[in-house]
Amino acid sequence: MKTPVLVLNANFQPLHVCDTRRALHLIIGGKARLVANGRGLIHTVRLSYPIPSVIQLQKMIHPPRPRPHLSKREVFRRDEYTCQYCGRQTLHLTVDHVLPRFRGGAHVWSNLVAACPPCNRKKGGRLPEEVHMRLKRPPMEPPRSAMYLFGHYLSEFGEWRSYLEGW
Repeated sequence: MKTPVLVLNANFQPLHVCDTRRALHLIIGGKARLVANGRGLIHTVRLSYPIPSVIQLQKMIHPPRPRPHLSKREVFRRDEYTCQYCGRQTLHLTVDHVLPRFRGGAHVWSNLVAACPPCNRKKGGRLPEEVHMRLKRPPMEPPRSAMYLFGHYLSEFGEWRSYLEGW
């Protein structure tokens, strides 16, 4: 009942991901319809319900554009688990402030990068130019595309790809 389900707007725009329990409530309540089922059935005493993978809302809603939350995990994901100074790809990373906080650097997307511990120690509280280090790419806020927001589910739920690619 905790398996993720992709929720689409009435025009098939991806909105968010909910769990199976919430999706079934929306379907049974008539607020959504089943679009893709590939997970079998849930049996009750009287009825059997298909376990949804993708549902579509019956009415169009106009939600605000979702934004990725600024977190350590999202910085690593944006930088593809790659040190932005040496280019080494690893799961053991730290978050580095390009302009150190004690020098006025803010805790914002454009000032945070993923760095491996040796590079972070080498840079320390200095600017990258002061220690002759260069960033592989400039830090910026990740895109608000559906593929970025929900794409990390594709390794487990490949049937979502066709619904995410157009947005």
